[in-house]
Amino acid sequence: MTNPLLADWTAPFALPPFADIAPEHYLPAFEEGLAQAQGALDAIATNPAAPDFANTIAAMERSSRRLDRVAAVFFSINSAHSSPQTEAIQTEIAPRLARHAARTLTDPRLFARVAALAAARETLALTAEQDRVLTLTHRRFVRAGAALDAAGRARMGAIMERLASLGARFAQNVLADERAWSMDLGPDDLGGLPDFLRDSAAQAAKARGREGWTITLSRSLVEPFLMFSTRRDLREQAWRAWIARGETGGDTDNRAIIAETLALRRERAALLGYPSYAAYKLAPEMAGTPQAARALLEQVWAPARALAAAEAERLRALIREEGANHDLAAWDWRFYAEKLRLAEHDLSEAATKPYLALDRMIEAAFDVAGRLFGLSFHPLPDAPRHHPDVRAWEVKRGAAHVGVFYGDYFARPSKRSGAWSGSLRAQENLDAPVRPVVVNVMNFADGGAGPSLLTIDDARTLFHEFGHALHALLSDVTYPSISGTNVARDFVELPSQLFEHWLDTPEVLSRHARHIETGAPMPPEMIARLRGARTFNQGFATVEYVASALVDLALHEADAVDDPAAFEAATLAALDMPPEISMRHRSAHFQHVFAGEGYASGYYSYLWSEVMDADAFAAFDEAGDPFDADTARRLETHILSAGGRQDPQAAYIAFRGRAPEVGAMLAGRGLEGLGLKG
Repeated sequence: MTNPLLADWTAPFALPPFADIAPEHYLPAFEEGLAQAQGALDAIATNPAAPDFANTIAAMERSSRRLDRVAAVFFSINSAHSSPQTEAIQTEIAPRLARHAARTLTDPRLFARVAALAAARETLALTAEQDRVLTLTHRRFVRAGAALDAAGRARMGAIMERLASLGARFAQNVLADERAWSMDLGPDDLGGLPDFLRDSAAQAAKARGREGWTITLSRSLVEPFLMFSTRRDLREQAWRAWIARGETGGDTDNRAIIAETLALRRERAALLGYPSYAAYKLAPEMAGTPQAARALLEQVWAPARALAAAEAERLRALIREEGANHDLAAWDWRFYAEKLRLAEHDLSEAATKPYLALDRMIEAAFDVAGRLFGLSFHPLPDAPRHHPDVRAWEVKRGAAHVGVFYGDYFARPSKRSGAWSGSLRAQENLDAPVRPVVVNVMNFADGGAGPSLLTIDDARTLFHEFGHALHALLSDVTYPSISGTNVARDFVELPSQLFEHWLDTPEVLSRHARHIETGAPMPPEMIARLRGARTFNQGFATVEYVASALVDLALHEADAVDDPAAFEAATLAALDMPPEISMRHRSAHFQHVFAGEGYASGYYSYLWSEVMDADAFAAFDEAGDPFDADTARRLETHILSAGGRQDPQAAYIAFRGRAPEVGAMLAGRGLEGLGLKG
């Protein structure tokens, strides 16, 4: 029987035949993909012709298309709709893929050809894009250990293989802990919960075959429960379970995995001559050094902590006013902050959510993309999909096909927590135009029979991930290695965070934020209050984020970390972390950092990018129109369509006319005038 992963895909736009793919198809397809890729690489390495860009760099760019196709489908499904079978496959295939990558990037025959081209680049008459691809390819080989001796190359390969296994186990352990915990509620446990949260909790119970209401560790359930529940004892239970993921003892405890991961990363960096893994990791990023990243974080930490302390005092005053006899604890913050927001801004999540239906917010994101970039989105009801909840659209500009966009919005036990954007197929023009297939994944609460209602933060998450999708959809480069979001880690969040700004504009809210029952638009005074409340609770939000970023850097600069939990606690103590605020991601479930190395030493990048996104949106403000056509054109030309074909600092300057300035970011977080230097 033909393996559907290896056959030609005949669905419209050559979409994957999800319904035909079974777990038993993956390993044979990976075997075929790995064999095909290795054969292509061996042919390049043994080519008797002198190396040139076409027979070496371009040939390498097209060498693993079959493997890339299989991997894209597998890892997309394993993240969004996993099963014991796919998790077992991940455990087996992750180290093999790492072994293949390490073998490729430390192959002395391939490296000799790449190095010869890098040395002769001035004589090769390369285009600017080809020169960039050559630079990045040579850098990948060097950073993988290709310039080491045979023993060093072998050790580097073993390290990468082991790290891949550890990352897969880390992610599976977090998901297992999230699946394992739930809290069933009876009628007497529903105090304070608004209708939308009761409906979502009932839907979660139904999905688990239970009666009544269930709270899970999906952020879309646990955070609003912490915000609204009047049962302080239940809030504490939920909060403790939330922060304990990956650190509960037994087979799913991640602390030993973290310690081994950090040791292997340190060894890897040392082999390449770096004083720490953080120094190794940040060398090719915009920040360049961990010192530069930490300087930005520390610049924000002190005023953010001061602002959080002032917020905490207001919450304590509210507790005293209500006659309660307890101090402010971490499981109290969201509950009393919501009350304070209602008092100070006449806003509550219960009041705003009826205006923020999921379908309306999807339409809003599409509308902004249309007004800025001329895109339109056309439903594909018959498109193959990996889960019945998933939606699909064809993306067009005029009559031209741009790509396909999938949205997977609802939480389920088979999906890892958080939100992300990925690609089932990346854009390229190497041999023929290839249009992208992009997937946004979120974990919103399913509204069941009624509409799914979002918090304003949920809506921002939707816009954020859609910004990543636009980066992939609008990509227009020749070579797949620099396509779409294949850019510096502290640059990749610029498009996503920038797109969030349009949600807050009156033009978007007044058009798309409509009451689910009456259809009435969000009142102008509510829009004004939402905008006025943008800096509300920003001390808390900034502290929980910056603490995570500083711990990430500290873990990856340390000479040794035998006990990650103790190290985390000591780092937070040195920062004078407020006890009533937890890190946004504790180390034991910090998937950004330990489920892979994408954000390892790089969680700071959200703040680094925020400096740029706030400054970039200011360009639209300066033009007098959030949809200014000329500014949007420059944004697409120099950022969204350009992928990684230019140095990111140069790309930003080409868009903005100057380097980014920090002032707009400080204003956006309410940190102006708190001791920061702009």
